Amino acid sequence: MKRALLPVFTFAKIDIRRLFRDKLAMFFTFVFPLLFLFVFGGIFGRNNSVSFNVAVLDSSKSEFAKQFIEEGKKDKLFKINDSVKTFDQAQEKMSRGELDATIVLPEGFGKPSAKGYPVGQAEVYYNKSNQQAGTTLASVLSGIFDGVNAKIIPVEKPFTVVAKSTDKQGLTQFDYVFSGLLGFALLGAGIFGPTSVFPKLKEKGVLRRYHTTTLKVWQYFLGNVISNVVVGLLSILTMFVVGLTVFNLNMRGNYILLAGLVTLGAMMLFGIGLAVGGWAKNERQAAPLAQIITFPMMFLSGSFFPRFLMPGWLQNITDYLPLTPIIDAARLIITENRGFLDLLPQFGLMAGWCVVVYLIAFRVFRWE
Repeated sequence: MKRALLPVFTFAKIDIRRLFRDKLAMFFTFVFPLLFLFVFGGIFGRNNSVSFNVAVLDSSKSEFAKQFIEEGKKDKLFKINDSVKTFDQAQEKMSRGELDATIVLPEGFGKPSAKGYPVGQAEVYYNKSNQQAGTTLASVLSGIFDGVNAKIIPVEKPFTVVAKSTDKQGLTQFDYVFSGLLGFALLGAGIFGPTSVFPKLKEKGVLRRYHTTTLKVWQYFLGNVISNVVVGLLSILTMFVVGLTVFNLNMRGNYILLAGLVTLGAMMLFGIGLAVGGWAKNERQAAPLAQIITFPMMFLSGSFFPRFLMPGWLQNITDYLPLTPIIDAARLIITENRGFLDLLPQFGLMAGWCVVVYLIAFRVFRWE
């Protein structure tokens, strides 16, 4: 048995060394997933807050208006564009989507009334295409002015609302998106890797020379599977380090269980790559077939947007895509701290896919 496994570990070492010497493979295995991580982390990261890009046109020149604008510049809720000086300029920028809305402080805004306190009505202008942002901004400003009004004229309120924290750390959108990016990284490494490498080895005659030795197909497959799992774990570890340190990923689950999920997922997806790369005679055959397989999974398994947004009939179909149980299980581990028993349906589906894809891979594999 030890003698039979020696070629397995030998090929695993060779494949790992080959990967770390191949700059292009290193890029797509480690750097490419991190690019997506930074893009989505920048959009959904924990430090992001809602803000409005606005222009403020002050026609009143009152002291109250000047103070209101200065306070607005300090508030992270507003990003005031100081370059806009006229309403025409504001309209042009709103039509191009550079501004969410324009706040106009008309003449007389903030000047004292007959009763001795400042009054006025701010106007919020927005395009029909950006109505939601405009109405939300108007609501926000109304709340701000309610606070200002209460300081000027105290009013007794019969009914009030108080907000209290549960003292429990909540999840961010990034915590959910991270699971999809994890699946995307495994998909790229598991399928695009072997579908590009095996046809090249066939064209160079390397696999044909292997075939003349005592090397068995299962030994060659197992060696490649081990190397791919090791590289997959390293890739996911890199993503986790960045997610935790840069974007404050809220990891609630068990790291060992997640490592087991990544291992099984990498094995399953690599089996698909083995089947395609082992069957294809050259890259012209392998590349289109790999894209046909990966793109539906990439967009229908929840990598970039949640599956609950899809129609019910489509969700029922995508439940059985190979990538879906990986992303679903990773999300349940990371965000809900689910245990192994809770994830049996996902692990069972992945194990079933492993059996299917490796039976196909052994059946269609060609040494040349």
